[in-house]
Amino acid sequence: MIRIYPIFAVLIGVGSSLSLGAEKVDYSSHIQPLFAEKCLKCHGPDKQKGELRLDERASTLKVLEGDELFHRITSQDPEKRMPPKGPPLSPEEVALINEWADSGAPFPKHWAYQPLKSALPSQVKNQKWDRNLIDQFVLSRLEKENITPSPEADRFTLIKRLYYDLIGLPPTPEAVNRFVSDTRSDAYDRLVDDLLASPYFGERWGRHWLDKARYADSDGYEKDNNRPNAWHFRDWVIKAVAADM
Repeated sequence: MIRIYPIFAVLIGVGSSLSLGAEKVDYSSHIQPLFAEKCLKCHGPDKQKGELRLDERASTLKVLEGDELFHRITSQDPEKRMPPKGPPLSPEEVALINEWADSGAPFPKHWAYQPLKSALPSQVKNQKWDRNLIDQFVLSRLEKENITPSPEADRFTLIKRLYYDLIGLPPTPEAVNRFVSDTRSDAYDRLVDDLLASPYFGERWGRHWLDKARYADSDGYEKDNNRPNAWHFRDWVIKAVAADM
């Protein structure tokens, strides 16, 4: 637990109406927006005055444990007070930082590093509509919003949706006729598998990764010089998507 500076506690009135009480102070909701507005311009990823970063837990803990942060945000001396420009932190803002520090100054772990948790859908009323867990999640939300599911699409519409979603191209008339006349119970599943195995699937979905990396075969600016080896990256991304990497 972080030690609370005694004078600071008296100043903000621990246990007063400024405290959130039973409501737990959340870093993402309460502290990070406050730091972003008042502190990170000088103590963030781009600039670290006094070698202090308030967007990293290790650096923040050091200044909390030494009471330096509390001294600065409550100081009446304009030469020492933080933030140096603009109005000082309000009593409510100071109280938030105090309660957060008193709880151990927890920083949220990035979602990518949190353990996976199994999620189960809520019980649904229309037991005949859903065919799998994804349907149950969708239906539970629809029922929560009092929305009736749309009727099942006909096969002409289904194949068109599948083609555009998975490979980004329209189906040929021959492909439509084959699917519409296919009476097998797994006709839809077979069509999905065929499209997932199509080389166009990797191109369709690899494009999003390439766009994020600003892929191009040339510089695309001023002289627009050629990038003769850029296609290696493009092809690797397409193959990686096709291989379900």
